[in-house]
Amino acid sequence: GASGTVTFKDGSTTLGTGTISGTTATFTITALTGGSHSITAAYGGDTNYLSSSSTPLTQTVNKAASTTSLTSSLSPSTYGDSVTFTAAVTSGATGVVTFKDGSTTLGTGTISGTTATFTTTALTGGNHSITAVYNGDINYNGSSSTALTQTVNAAASTTILSSSSNPSTYTTTVTFTATIAADATGTVTFKEGSTVLGSSTISGGSATFTTTSLSVGTHTLTASYGGDLNFLPSTSGQFVQTVNRGITTTLVSSSVNPSTFGNTITLTATVTAGTSGTVQFFDGGTALGNLLPLTGSTASLTTSAFSGGSHSITAVYGGDSNYSESTSAVFTQVVNRAGTSTTLVSSINPTTFGDSITFTATVSAGATGTVTFWDGTNSLGSGALAGTTATFTTSSIGVGNHSVTASYNGDTNYAPSTSTILTQTVKSASSTTSLTSSANPSTYGDSVTLTATVSTGATGTITFKDGSTTLGTGTISGHTATYTTTTLAAGTHNLTAVYPGDANFVGSTSSAVSQLVNMASSTTT
Repeated sequence: GASGTVTFKDGSTTLGTGTISGTTATFTITALTGGSHSITAAYGGDTNYLSSSSTPLTQTVNKAASTTSLTSSLSPSTYGDSVTFTAAVTSGATGVVTFKDGSTTLGTGTISGTTATFTTTALTGGNHSITAVYNGDINYNGSSSTALTQTVNAAASTTILSSSSNPSTYTTTVTFTATIAADATGTVTFKEGSTVLGSSTISGGSATFTTTSLSVGTHTLTASYGGDLNFLPSTSGQFVQTVNRGITTTLVSSSVNPSTFGNTITLTATVTAGTSGTVQFFDGGTALGNLLPLTGSTASLTTSAFSGGSHSITAVYGGDSNYSESTSAVFTQVVNRAGTSTTLVSSINPTTFGDSITFTATVSAGATGTVTFWDGTNSLGSGALAGTTATFTTSSIGVGNHSVTASYNGDTNYAPSTSTILTQTVKSASSTTSLTSSANPSTYGDSVTLTATVSTGATGTITFKDGSTTLGTGTISGHTATYTTTTLAAGTHNLTAVYPGDANFVGSTSSAVSQLVNMASSTTT
């Protein structure tokens, strides 16, 4: 007899209502989710009956089975291609799908409608067993697709070869770099023609090979990449590496500097890097000796032929097939003059004034030039060396002791030197005096000129005497002195000329001249 409606609830959630027909009301639903539901029916009452609720009824809803299938957007693909995997699942299923490569999870995709997708470019070359695993939700059990074989072919590769230095020089370090894809692995082989130079493991998309052994010339090189799972092998284009001759420097050194004339000197040229070829030494623009072969990295020239002075020495390395020519900086070799000794002898010592004396200076062998002969600080004269001696002859050295030296003036190769003092003694020379008269006999009152002749070189005055009586004096000019008188008395006069001497001559007296003076005639008026 009850009438009205019944409200059906799942816990506190109203599911819907049903109208009472007879003694029952029904409500049909397909939306119950999986799991246990506490269902009650609540009668709202009518004019005749009070409301009432049923005891809860446990309604169990089991999960439905699901199905999952898998497709690929591109199969086979090439390494690096973008591949999208699509999982189709049972309509109504929610949640995520996990995409796997064997046991390795690639990623997940959220179900939208009836599909979930996952896109990747990371599949390596080879065959991959891909599955899509639906993880289930409240209403559907999980499911897995059958395995899909995704074939990933290796991608084409390019190999580019470069050099750290091109052109390079002989024996310098050159690094060759082969650049492939950033994620390429494996090894690269470096070749010159068919000759393998070396190989290297790829790191970070490139491989390097370093060498110092390339010969001078041009080298055509290639780099061959061997490939891996992801990349096919490839070979670079031909790369031409030019190797120039090595740069050298040449240095000059001397075994002794400064040296002395006549010493043996060894000049050494050191060539950096070069080990073959020849060296030529020069003194300014003049070649010294022959071309000399390098021994190790040096060549040496031994000589004693340098003249005194400064010499601008250079060494020129002629180069070889591997090393370039080079010329040293100027090396100044100083050659000091050799020391000398000078000795002095006299042809006669002691001597008499007016005698001819020859002084002979002997100088060390090899010296050239002149010797100056000195009397104290006064130069007597000079003589040129002939062999080892120079002479000077003189007869003009005054009376006394003279400190005579011989000074060698030096030349390009020999230094000056002075002899020890030679004391040359010169004694006074004897003199002779003669007397003549301009008129003998003469007449009283006549003018009579007396002439005294003395030794050549004598100086001073002559005293004219009549017996012991001095008549007068005359100064020597040339080698004579005169005295003129008109006062001689009539008669015979014993006349003499007396030379008193000077610094160089001893005095002397002439023989007596008998001067007859006749009486003059007279007149008387």
